[in-house]
Amino acid sequence: MTQNRNESPSYQLYDRALESLVGGVNSPVRADPQPTPAFVDYGDGGDIVDVDGDRYRDYIMGYGPLLLGHDLPDPVREAISETVADGPMYGIPTEIEVELAEFVIEHVESVERLRFVNSGTEATAAAIRLARGYTGRDKIVVMQGGYHGGHESVLVEGNLGDRGPSSAGIPETFAEETIPVPFNDDEALQEVFDRHGPDIAAVVTEPLLGNCGIVLPVEGYHETIRELCDEYGSLFILDEVITGFRVGGLQCAQGKYGIEPDLTTFAKIIGGGFPVGAIGGRAELMQEFTPMGDVFESGTFNGHPVTMAAGLETLRFAKDHDVYSHVNDLGKQLRAGLQDIVEEHAPEYTVAGTDSMFKLLFTREAPETFDGHCQAGCVQDPDCPRFDLCPKTGADVEAGETDRWKRTFWPAMADRGVLLTPNQLESQFVSYAHTEDDIDRTLDAYQDVLSTRDR
Repeated sequence: MTQNRNESPSYQLYDRALESLVGGVNSPVRADPQPTPAFVDYGDGGDIVDVDGDRYRDYIMGYGPLLLGHDLPDPVREAISETVADGPMYGIPTEIEVELAEFVIEHVESVERLRFVNSGTEATAAAIRLARGYTGRDKIVVMQGGYHGGHESVLVEGNLGDRGPSSAGIPETFAEETIPVPFNDDEALQEVFDRHGPDIAAVVTEPLLGNCGIVLPVEGYHETIRELCDEYGSLFILDEVITGFRVGGLQCAQGKYGIEPDLTTFAKIIGGGFPVGAIGGRAELMQEFTPMGDVFESGTFNGHPVTMAAGLETLRFAKDHDVYSHVNDLGKQLRAGLQDIVEEHAPEYTVAGTDSMFKLLFTREAPETFDGHCQAGCVQDPDCPRFDLCPKTGADVEAGETDRWKRTFWPAMADRGVLLTPNQLESQFVSYAHTEDDIDRTLDAYQDVLSTRDR
């Protein structure tokens, strides 16, 4: 990183941005790096270069959309360029949105119909509205530590007996209808249904917590959700905004884990780096959206042709070039290497992730032995000696050394040319542009930083 920070172009840009943008940024997490965020100049494969001329091995990857890395393959780039040349957008249907919908339906078993929107937030808001309209009920259940975007129905914190808005500007009445429960907690979910089952429109969850560290599901948890939803006539909404077409490959996380949702929300990868969201599910449910049904959903930029072209060609490229084997192998190598490092230097920390997702969680308790330990990140194996210590809920992650991650660990990794998400909660991603050499150099940086604990 540039040493004379107050004279750097990033510092000067941030100072300038504070005069025109709220907090100098357009999303609050971007303000986290201290003392000021670096401003990107350009992406290069698996790296980014900032305006100060510093190069970083990038594992933020746009917070997930950049499955292929920063350099788009020729077929993707050409499809985007041709679509832009034809005209930026129309507000009238195009063939490309039909083709992308057909691709998703072909590969994701639970999806029979789609509605494209413009973000993950729009997708989850519309899916919840659809569930309420279809069931005639108002209450929804969400997971503590889960993230489903920035709208009123999900910006709620607390528990069954004590909950409220998690942001100013949200009426208390929204919190009355949204009930947070701990992820992976069958008993808490059962209690909610025992008390409110006939009033619950839907349970909304990610396949794994992807915005609160990475917390994988305990075996049987999603089956419990499915059974309770069936028993009480509620809908099961699976938020695959992060995991869709990343975890589990083309079948998504629901295929990997055998989850059977009624509705699924998508975003990120299905737009190939452009703004996108989508709701998918059974035709019977999806046709409750206007113009077929009475649940309103509309958007000027829905099915934007440039986004549709980028998403479709990204997914086609991933299918035709064995992208998932590459990124998943690198993800496994990275997590396995991290496991070796933490066993030696930070045995209380937990390696988390699956496929091309990874995170080192700064948990506080070490197991008595590493014999029989998960070898490439926690998979919630009951026979693992660390099973009772690995995070099962969002609260478990937030109880870790989150300030240490942000204030000392993140800057130390950035100084070594490795760009991680700037706090303990967001996931990190391997892309198709990363190489085995990138993984080796990244592990060297982790080794260097974590070994300082011994000195």
